[in-house]
Amino acid sequence: MPCWCGGGRRCFSARASRGRQVDRDPAYYRQCKDVLLRSPLFTGLKESLLDDMLTLFRRDRWRRGVHLDPDIFQERFYLIVEGRLEVMRINPDSGRSLTLYILGPGDGIDTVTLLNNTPHDVAPVALDDMALVSVPIHAAREWIDHHPEFNRNFLPYLGEQMRKMEDLATDLALHDTITRLARLILRHVIPQYDSEAPQRLRLIHDLHDDALARMVGSVRQVVNRHLQHWRRQGILQRHKFHTEVTELEALHEYAHQVELPKKRSESGH
Repeated sequence: MPCWCGGGRRCFSARASRGRQVDRDPAYYRQCKDVLLRSPLFTGLKESLLDDMLTLFRRDRWRRGVHLDPDIFQERFYLIVEGRLEVMRINPDSGRSLTLYILGPGDGIDTVTLLNNTPHDVAPVALDDMALVSVPIHAAREWIDHHPEFNRNFLPYLGEQMRKMEDLATDLALHDTITRLARLILRHVIPQYDSEAPQRLRLIHDLHDDALARMVGSVRQVVNRHLQHWRRQGILQRHKFHTEVTELEALHEYAHQVELPKKRSESGH
């Protein structure tokens, strides 16, 4: 059912897009299992436990550009298999928006709902055509109650989400736009062993300037000016519509030595 959320944007509830159970499609089952085994929420779990969990999952698909009703996350817990989701807060009076997260394969959506029933005032939008799996929220909460091995992953994952919120609040309060933008890019660098090669980005590599502006609390024109400046300096390059970092140390100087991500599997994001 369509509804209208903050800022006058049209959004759609995913209740209408009911899919079939994951275990009825062997190829999709294997794909989901492969993604979840690399997800920080499920890594290290016994395959027998993950197989039991997967029997509860339902297959879902969301089209690129769809704005989702956040109430669906009170009913089901969604995990991303393919694609990216932007999670924003929108001022209903001014229409201004701020991106809280960009989530990708292996991420859970609105994980805080596993801890309480309080509605979450967010505006999620699919950045790509997305493939997901979902379970009833009560089933996901039972994992926390009955499976300590899942809990050992869930709590650090939730802590990482909280740390990202702390970083966002700190950047907005203490740094100017060019510093915030440099720190954003560095946090999304995919670590590589060859330091001389261009450094690729995860999740934000092909985002337009207005999307990057939402992530740093600015506007498109300001972000575009900074990006153009770095490209002229040879710090960034645009290759096949993907942004890459060519001078990592120079970008560090703008970011005041933000900590780089640790090495991790690229296949999850």
